Amino acid sequence: MTPVLVLSTIVCYFIILFAISYIAGRKADNQGFFVGNRKSHWYVVAFAMIGSSISGVTFVSVPGMVAVSNFSYLQMVLGFLTGQFIIAFLLIPLFYKMNLVSIYEYLENRFGVSTYKTGAWFFFVSKMLGAAVRLFLVCVVLQLLIFEPLHLSFFLNVIFTVSLVWLYTFRGGVKALIWTDSLKTLCLVGSVLFCIYYIASELNLTFGGMVSAITDHDYSKMFFFDDVNDKRYFFKQFLAGVFTMIAMTGLDQDMMQRNLSCRNFKDSQKNMITSGILQVFIILLFLVLGVLLYIFASKSGIAIPKKSDELFPLIATYGYFPQIVGVLFIVGLISAAYSAAGSALTALTTSFTIDILGSTRNKSEVETLKTRKLVHLLMSVVMGVVIIVINLLNNTSVIDAVYILASYTYGPILGMFAFGIFTKKQVYDKYVPVVAVLSPAFCFILQKNSQAWFNGYSFSYELLIFNALFTVIGLTLLIKKQK
Repeated sequence: MTPVLVLSTIVCYFIILFAISYIAGRKADNQGFFVGNRKSHWYVVAFAMIGSSISGVTFVSVPGMVAVSNFSYLQMVLGFLTGQFIIAFLLIPLFYKMNLVSIYEYLENRFGVSTYKTGAWFFFVSKMLGAAVRLFLVCVVLQLLIFEPLHLSFFLNVIFTVSLVWLYTFRGGVKALIWTDSLKTLCLVGSVLFCIYYIASELNLTFGGMVSAITDHDYSKMFFFDDVNDKRYFFKQFLAGVFTMIAMTGLDQDMMQRNLSCRNFKDSQKNMITSGILQVFIILLFLVLGVLLYIFASKSGIAIPKKSDELFPLIATYGYFPQIVGVLFIVGLISAAYSAAGSALTALTTSFTIDILGSTRNKSEVETLKTRKLVHLLMSVVMGVVIIVINLLNNTSVIDAVYILASYTYGPILGMFAFGIFTKKQVYDKYVPVVAVLSPAFCFILQKNSQAWFNGYSFSYELLIFNALFTVIGLTLLIKKQK
């Protein structure tokens, strides 16, 4: 694909996106930015949640990972679905009952200011790093396809990319995001379906033939019950999926901000359950696409890239198919990536304004609006700086480390909420930050020594559960004695 074609595709996409954002958010006040005035229709939110839950990393990584993991990722996705039922019937009624704008306000009401600020800062670090890495990977693709052929620097790439995210979110916030995410979901799902269609057609496969080719392929194995030390072991993946969903959706301001925009908690529950069921089918489509890509590469004599993430971009954009496939890939990629970045930027603005600065307390609408716009711009600048730093380090292990750090920060949040919901005990609030820092540190030690301590057992995603458990133990030690 030529740089002009790629750039034209992105420009056309964003013209439509800006139009939707302007129409949806032109009359948004602060409550519209933060929680969409609690007037969102649940079925619209459910559809939009698909785009927000699937990032650009998922878009390029899941199809490539089937060579190593087969369909085992679906075990975790089934855990996601279970976790969404728990969120729907445990957390959502609680948050609506308390009429929360930021979900971390619960921690202040339950424990105190120190716990509240701790939860907010852990979310801030996690979400900023995660969003920056996701957007960095998109910048890398854009650099190869557009900026490098035009002899433009990575710095300009970052300014261009972050500015686009800032422009379509600064006015309407959640009120606009619900509708822009719906567009992104449509583009994302459409691009995957059309890519599957074109690849199956090139392989001369009917629908029945495609299903048979996939089910007969070695990569389509889904359930793994044999080896407990295998990262694909069912109960590892399933339980990790349950708690990951609770932590990274139910206790994540980014994801819950949309759910809190529904008219009431029952509508929000419908949204959560519906989006969870839809997500299973969408991830299955990505895995199906992955198997077809490997079949096509094998029959066409295409060398498999060393990095599996490069397989989908390679086949989609290097002339093996009509240009429409490359266009669909670009549309799907930017839909997934900008959806995650836009929602993260809105959530970071909300949490920093309400939780860390406390700017909505005893402030007028005009004062809050001024602070919110300034914070929104600041969050965009910080995100751009983090992307540039990651690029300067130029080390893929840094990306891995950032993802590990981001996942670690959700453990203390999960532990604090679990302790607050399932017990009625009060703790010494000022010492909670110490517990929140020590819990991930203990998890790091546990992960590094697990094979030596537990006869070769290697921790995977389930480490999040232990992270939360250490936090609960630490809070138990801080329980105030009854007078």
